[in-house]
Amino acid sequence: MMLDDFPPATLPAEPVVPRVDRASPSVQKVTRAEELRLQLADEIVRGALAPGAPLDETDIARRFSVSRTPVREALRQLVASGLVEARPHRGAVVAQPSIERLKSMFEAMAELEALCAGLAAERMSAAERHGLEAIHEELRVLSYAGNPDRFHEVNERFHNAIYTGSQNGYIAEITLATRVRVQPFRRAQFRNLGRLAKSQAEHDRVVVAIMRGDKQGAAAAMRAHIELVRGEYEIYAVSV
Repeated sequence: MMLDDFPPATLPAEPVVPRVDRASPSVQKVTRAEELRLQLADEIVRGALAPGAPLDETDIARRFSVSRTPVREALRQLVASGLVEARPHRGAVVAQPSIERLKSMFEAMAELEALCAGLAAERMSAAERHGLEAIHEELRVLSYAGNPDRFHEVNERFHNAIYTGSQNGYIAEITLATRVRVQPFRRAQFRNLGRLAKSQAEHDRVVVAIMRGDKQGAAAAMRAHIELVRGEYEIYAVSV
């Protein structure tokens, strides 16, 4: 499988950030490519797929009993996240960000999310605040269920709601793009013992500040949350 003949990636003209103040099904449809991306990302982060390991399109399609089309899309997404490298004339191989690179990615993520949270505290509409509270309550229930995959799905909606609530489409766009790059590492840390309850408590401080219209408090709470996420991932990485 060769990736150097893939068409150049293009950036969307508008940010793809779901609106939480619009009706949506409780369970969002996940494409087969997205499922493959998550499965492969988990294996890479866990170390089941070692750095430098080849990712052959045909082998992956056979393994998961799918066509090559969703495999190509999943690999394309993994390249964008930095977990996979596309090498000219050699195909795709597993990459692994250096410790310093990963630290830099989380540092940028913390500042961008803090900016969104601060703006959301000032600008969120009543409907958006109500939507955020509803998602927060859903996460509270899930934190007792012990299902990290489902918690991760709803957690994505929680953060998306705050990006949207910033009322700044450009900031929302670049924040979402950065999250795509660190998503596998953020997802992995939910497997740590007791992490779901801790994450819920961290979210609670963010939500309280937003509801109070406390811009500085919301930004500080979100920044602290992402910094703790990074620490939890580092704990997870040592354990696998």
